[in-house]
Amino acid sequence: MTTYQMVSRPSAFTTFTRNEWANLSHRTSITLTANEREQLQGLNETISAEEVTDIYLPLSELIYLHMKHANHLHKDLNQFFQKKTKKVPFVIGIAGSVSVGKSTTARLIQTLISRFPTQPKVDLVTTDGFLLPNATLEERGLMKRKGFPESYDIESLLGFLTDLKSGCAYMETPLYSHLTYDRLTEKQIIEEPDVVIVEGINVLQVNKKNKKIPQMFVSDFFDFSIYVDAEEDNILNWYIERFKLLRNTAFQKPESFFHRYRHLSDEEAVGFATDIWKSINGVNLERNIRPTKNRADLILKKGAGHRVEEIMVKKK
Repeated sequence: MTTYQMVSRPSAFTTFTRNEWANLSHRTSITLTANEREQLQGLNETISAEEVTDIYLPLSELIYLHMKHANHLHKDLNQFFQKKTKKVPFVIGIAGSVSVGKSTTARLIQTLISRFPTQPKVDLVTTDGFLLPNATLEERGLMKRKGFPESYDIESLLGFLTDLKSGCAYMETPLYSHLTYDRLTEKQIIEEPDVVIVEGINVLQVNKKNKKIPQMFVSDFFDFSIYVDAEEDNILNWYIERFKLLRNTAFQKPESFFHRYRHLSDEEAVGFATDIWKSINGVNLERNIRPTKNRADLILKKGAGHRVEEIMVKKK
């Protein structure tokens, strides 16, 4: 009878502490003013100058290094194949839980990369726009599973990414309103970008159920991918704080989907947000989002106050 001993395997990632990561920066002349940081930060986030310098500048430099290598490879391949083809956009995927701050990360990266020497044109697309319209979700009984894999129009998202990586000069993508909690009729125009950032909770997930869709994944189109991570207790706290802020702002507008909750007390708001988390967002995180973490090229691990404490980079 053969027996197998458990052996410890080396990690697929190289881990950096915050200080180690901060020391990697070449201290470029790129900076963000206090006003710019305020415009880029999320509803309940504060982006400090230190966070930009220590975390996001080294990250943008790493991405820029990958972009340069991709450009060199494209030129070498053109020479090898004896063809002149236009370089297709460099695509960055950013995943993570609801309320973890991935949208802020995406906006910061977009701004910093666009200021590098070649001044690339960087577009940001969120997969919220590819959520099925509320009417369709209601019809299919999926409103309480909004954000789960089955609530997205994955075929359209894959179609957009296929066009993007095929070198299409002009594309339109659907837009989403967090105020009305539904798709908009307006479209986002994407014209000849150098870089496209695709941000959403579902970008590293695989197609497990819809057999009509070819075995093609959103992440197949990424040149670099990031997962924004944090302990669930922190994410839940950020979700509750955001809900309370929205109750006092966006929810006060009659057109808001959550207008009916504008008069909740603090205690009621905490209870309601916690119930939503435990029944929907937390379940989605554990079943569909967090299991994709190790598919990313880089993991940003946040602590209290959205402060990045650890960075993990996949070995090449």
